[in-house]
Parts: sequence; C-alpha cells; structure tokens
Amino acid sequence: MADRQALNGRADHAAAVTPGAQRRVLVVEDDPTIGQAISARLRAEGFQVRTAGDGPAAVTTAAEWAPDLLVLDVMLPGFDGLEVCRRVQAQRLVPVLMLTARDDETDMLVGLGVGADDYMTKPFSMRELAARVHVLLRRVERATQAAGTARDDTLRLGELEIDHTERRVRVGGDDVHLTPTEFELLACLANQPRAVLSREQLLVEVWEWEDASGTRTVDSHIKALRRKIGAERIRTVHGVGYALETPVT
Repeated sequence: MADRQALNGRADHAAAVTPGAQRRVLVVEDDPTIGQAISARLRAEGFQVRTAGDGPAAVTTAAEWAPDLLVLDVMLPGFDGLEVCRRVQAQRLVPVLMLTARDDETDMLVGLGVGADDYMTKPFSMRELAARVHVLLRRVERATQAAGTARDDTLRLGELEIDHTERRVRVGGDDVHLTPTEFELLACLANQPRAVLSREQLLVEVWEWEDASGTRTVDSHIKALRRKIGAERIRTVHGVGYALETPVT
C-alpha cells in the first residue's frame, strides 16, 4: 500500500503540471560556478530553476517550491545529498538526478538506494545533463498516463509480477518499490524474457542514449535492481549484457 501511495503521490504531482507549463528544477550544488552553469543550461532548455547551496536550504526549498525534479550534488555543507534525498522523498516523491565527484560504484548504489533515479559523475557535459533531465521527466509523465488507464496489463513470471498499468512490482505477493528508472529497466528486460540485451541496447531503450558512454550506469542500476527483486532473476552474460530469467515450465 505504501508503494502504491508513493507512486500516486509522484503521479498526482506530475498531473498537476498543465501541458506546456514550465517544469521546475531545483539545482542543489555548493560550487557556485557549477551551479550557475547548470542553472543557465536548464533555463535555456525552458525550465524554471532555483538553486540551493547546502543540505538544509535544499530541503526547505523543495518543501516550499515543490520542484518537478532535483539535480542534487552528493557533497554538500550542512548535511550531504544522500540525506537531502532521504528527507525530500519522505515528504514527497520527486525524480532525483544525483551528481557525484567520486567514480565509486558503492556511492552510486547508496544514492540509488535512498531514492535517486539516476546519477552523473563529474565532470560531465551540460548537454548530457539536460538530456537526462528530459528523460526522467518523460518517465514520470508515462507513469501518470499509465496510472490513468483501467486495463489489466500485468506480466507474471513465476513469483515476479510486473503491473505496467500501475507501474507496480511484486515478488512473492509483496510490493517492491522501484524508482522510475529501475521500473523501465525491468520492463525492458521483461519484454524479452531470457533474451540477452546488450548494455548499449539498454542504454538506448531505457536511457535514450545514442552512444555507449554510460554502460557503467547500466551495471549500477542492474545491481540496485537485483537487490530489490533477487539477484538470481537477472543473468549476466559477460561481455554482452543481461537477461531476465524466467521459471522453467
């Protein structure tokens, strides 16, 4: 029930934004130069942007302004971006693109574990950041549209159930909370159960990237997904990609 309410909370907020309205992005970055560069690029893309330079200011601004998405640095004064993510998500679910200066997969997995939807490692291109913001917001829109339909669209693979209409996942009857990115990744694998999908193919279909520069992003999200649905359900084909395992009948 909590997971369903969480999804509805995210979908209700997305639905409240009228078509064509400027989406709100809160940029949380303690380096003024980087923060200004991100803000300028996102404003050029048509977003409304506000900024915060530390953890407490980020939580306060998120509560008062209700942004549609957070671009959130991990290393912040006051308290770090992981704690910001926890506190913001406890108030209201919102997509989070996390920024980290350390290319450490453990940090990335922790970020995904506290509710971040995606991450980027510094340095990064502003073009790629803007592209990822657009993709994350499109995922929320798809979730909202799916929640408004009445059809039964549930895929059952043994104890794994994927409800595409409500964007809910259950394992053994228990709800499993996935971020929008994790859900899209699982749904992509489930569309071709047991078929091996390359990292490059997953990047195109899930992240909408046309190059192979983010294959490590796929690996990190797969690890996070395995923790939630069971490691045995996703098979690694070394040097190729991943496949969703299904019960043998």
